[in-house]
Amino acid sequence: MKRRASAEACPCGLGVPYGDCCARWHSGLPEPDAERLMRSRYCAYVMGLDDYVLATWHPDTRPLTIAQEGAAVIRWVGLEVLRHELIAVEAAPNCALVEFIARYKVNGRAGRMREVSSFRRDDGRWYYLSGAVSE
Repeated sequence: MKRRASAEACPCGLGVPYGDCCARWHSGLPEPDAERLMRSRYCAYVMGLDDYVLATWHPDTRPLTIAQEGAAVIRWVGLEVLRHELIAVEAAPNCALVEFIARYKVNGRAGRMREVSSFRRDDGRWYYLSGAVSE
């Protein structure tokens, strides 16, 4: 796990210190919306907080582990949120979508991942359900 000083800029891209941003979600406070959950999960990937990533993954879709043996080491270097919207249908009043671009480096080579992620709020907490990645 990468330690981050409370005063350092938060990796989530909001431009505020980590201690005033995602640290509160990582310590257990519920995220106010799906976008903040997505940003805190990105930050957790940057910092290697696999337990947080798993805890915020909805139990219906959660994998057993995050790490994949033999997989290339990804260094996450930037996040841009493109949209965040609540899904206003009677069957899913507590659902939302967040579209984002995450930039990374693998073995010094730059890449980017564009994803539309779905989230659901259960018992006052937001959870990541799934994501559709596009190029």
